[in-house]
Amino acid sequence: MSAERAYHHGDLRAALITASFDVLADCGLQRFSVAAVARRAGVSSAAPYRHFPDRAHLLGAVSAAAAHDLRAEIIAAAAGHENPRERLAALAGAYVRYVARTGAGFPVIFAAELYDVPDDARREQTRALITTLVDLATATGCPSYEAAIALGEATVAVAHGYVSLFTDGFFTHGGRTIDDIAARATAAAYALIGPEQS
Repeated sequence: MSAERAYHHGDLRAALITASFDVLADCGLQRFSVAAVARRAGVSSAAPYRHFPDRAHLLGAVSAAAAHDLRAEIIAAAAGHENPRERLAALAGAYVRYVARTGAGFPVIFAAELYDVPDDARREQTRALITTLVDLATATGCPSYEAAIALGEATVAVAHGYVSLFTDGFFTHGGRTIDDIAARATAAAYALIGPEQS
């Protein structure tokens, strides 16, 4: 029996999303394609089109899953700290670990090609992710919503910079692990957040 026939109707969609994360982790967003996902899943090139009419719709499903999973990991990391500044800084380490494992960072979750794709499930998950980010930033004492957005963006930017350098091979010398890089990103984010507001 072929791998494709082995899938039940609902399982193929989930298998394609799982394979999509593998492709993103290996090749990045620029080389992500429906054909590459089909090859990774071990199905025919036509099989994904039973569930996704094109690359953008497949990527949208991946975006929703990534936003959901990243948010869960951020919440878990933040829960290990009582101090609001440490809770926000923990976001950076969670982001580094998640992106290193899945390849699905903010450039995937908020890919420009998805803006015009109607997908309420994806929008719900991305809104929830941003709300969590803003809530963590607000708790540090940000004076306004705009300031919380800016601090949240800066924290993610620091984390994304570290994980991008890691995946590009910048930290190959010295045997640094992803946990080392996550710790560096967390420390850098903590410094960025600054002292407690009086």
